[in-house]
Amino acid sequence: MTVLNAPAAVVDLDGDGDYQLSARVDVDFGADYDAGALLLWADAGHFAKLCFEISPQGRPMVVSVVTRGVSDDANAFLVEGCGVWLRVSRLGSSYVFHASTDGKWWDIVRYFALGSAEPVAVGFHVQSPVGEGCRAAFSDIRFVPQRLADPRDGS
Repeated sequence: MTVLNAPAAVVDLDGDGDYQLSARVDVDFGADYDAGALLLWADAGHFAKLCFEISPQGRPMVVSVVTRGVSDDANAFLVEGCGVWLRVSRLGSSYVFHASTDGKWWDIVRYFALGSAEPVAVGFHVQSPVGEGCRAAFSDIRFVPQRLADPRDGS
C-alpha cells in the first residue's frame, strides 16, 4: 500500500506559463531512500519528483520518479558529497528535469508530460520512506518565469 504523507511545500503555477525552478539540495541522509526533492503535484495519481536520494548501497544519487497512475523510477547519476543542484522547467504541457554538480552546467535527467487535467503545483519535498525521518536544506533557490530556451543544451 502506498502512503503519501511526506512533507511538501508547493505553489500552484499552472496558469502562469513556462518557468524554471532550481535549488541546491543538501540532505542529511540516515536511511535508504532519504531524499530532498523538487516536486510536481497534480493529484495522488499524477506527480513527479526530482530527488537527491541515498541508495540502498549508501551512494548519493540523482533519481527521478514520474507517476501517471503507476510510478516509474529512474536513477540518473551518482553525486560526490551531500549536495547537488536540481531544476524543474515547465515547457507548455511538458516538463524537464535537470541536475548539476556545480550549479552552472545542467545535465538533462528527464523530459516528460505528466498527463493530468488537474492544475500542477511545483515546490519542495522531503522523504524518508523507510527511516525515522531526514533533514534536507534548500538553498540558492531561483525562480525564472520564462521558457527554457533548449532543454538539451546544458545551460
